[in-house]
Amino acid sequence: MAAACAEMEPAAAPPSPPPGPVAASPSSAGLVCEQGRNLKAVLCQRCGSRVLLPGAATFTCRELLLPAMRKKATATDGGDGDGDVVREHWLVRDMFSFENVGFTRDVGNIKFLVCADCEAGPIGWHCLDDKDSFYVALERVAHE
Repeated sequence: MAAACAEMEPAAAPPSPPPGPVAASPSSAGLVCEQGRNLKAVLCQRCGSRVLLPGAATFTCRELLLPAMRKKATATDGGDGDGDVVREHWLVRDMFSFENVGFTRDVGNIKFLVCADCEAGPIGWHCLDDKDSFYVALERVAHE
């Protein structure tokens, strides 16, 4: 049984189009340019692999529930509801903008993003209903 994307979000509001660029918060200061794009490269926190080049994504705020960071054996089980509500993301509109990213198996109609080199994650979220929106959580990646 496929879960709706809205069920993966804490808020019960009906799905809305992905938000446009928003003002950077204090926690993202120095990472967002005036146009709302990433100023620095986005890297895997564990292995340092480059996930996105500078300017490849737009800063956005949207509450999404991501499973807790886990090792490969348990990262894709869709498991016990253990996770974090993440609010700040890099929004990527084209999957080919990624330098290095992997996807988990479908969990309902969601795929989680992981580092393609070390498989750390999930670092982000993608709903299969929206082919043009890939969210990378700022708190789950490093910047250089």
